[in-house]
Amino acid sequence: MILSASRRTDIPSYWSDWFLRRLREGFVYVRNPMNPRQISRVPLSPQVVDCIVFWSKNPGPLAKRLGELEDYPFYFQYSLTGYGKDVESNLPDKKEVLIPLFQELSKRLGPHRVVWRYDPILFSQRYPPEYHLRAFEEIARRLEGYGERVVISFVDLYAKTKRGTAGLELWDPPGDGELLEFAGKLAALARKYGFDMESCAEKIDLGPAGVRHGHCIDKALIEKIIGCRLTASKDKNQRPECGCFESIDIGIYNTCRNGCRYCYATFNPEQVARQTALYHPDSPLLCSRVEEGDVIHERKVTSLRDAQFSLF
Repeated sequence: MILSASRRTDIPSYWSDWFLRRLREGFVYVRNPMNPRQISRVPLSPQVVDCIVFWSKNPGPLAKRLGELEDYPFYFQYSLTGYGKDVESNLPDKKEVLIPLFQELSKRLGPHRVVWRYDPILFSQRYPPEYHLRAFEEIARRLEGYGERVVISFVDLYAKTKRGTAGLELWDPPGDGELLEFAGKLAALARKYGFDMESCAEKIDLGPAGVRHGHCIDKALIEKIIGCRLTASKDKNQRPECGCFESIDIGIYNTCRNGCRYCYATFNPEQVARQTALYHPDSPLLCSRVEEGDVIHERKVTSLRDAQFSLF
């Protein structure tokens, strides 16, 4: 089993104490987002968790406790963009805090285990393509030697993200030709500073610009980390454009406090306030409690390791 922690909320930043307690107790409860009364009990022993993929914009709280993860292979999807407080309101200073934190994690874990995400990319009067090129190069320059891969995507304006980005005066999405030209410039900058560039769940083929379709939950990377082949398949629960391999996500929507205006997973401030008020580090559910009418079932999970094909 590959554990995703989490596409739905920033567990390393806000809920690391809860997460580490779940590992110690050996299980976690996860509500079904489509049917909240259904709760899965997911075992978390090192025998079934093949790798943990952390998604974060500020993994500092978890970074202080990496020693508690010694029984588990893991890597980080680490988002660093050029936006200011108008778009990402609750993040620490990027130059003073978040870039040095990326560098420190890379020193401790290795550059292949800290994947830089410059996403999602949105365009506006304040953030035109020229701004992104300057911001991207500045971050890439400071991360040179500390990472091997950078992931990009372009903002998807669903109804929820349209509400969140209201007031930012976003430009209409550029055409495919403009996107290819822009992506080609980003890819050239990435190569200049030692990064391979991938896209995340993009319908457009950016291959001609030097950007391949990516796998954020990456079977090849996990095999490199654990030194063993996996029998994992593509995740059928994600969008068709998503290249991720199968995983179990243990997060919950509307529990992230980063304040990112473009976020599809946190879109209701009132619900965020209600749900985070329920947080308790000892609860098997994140920002929730088992209530009358909930149905708990054991999720059957197994290791995906193919013991016959060790890489070493």
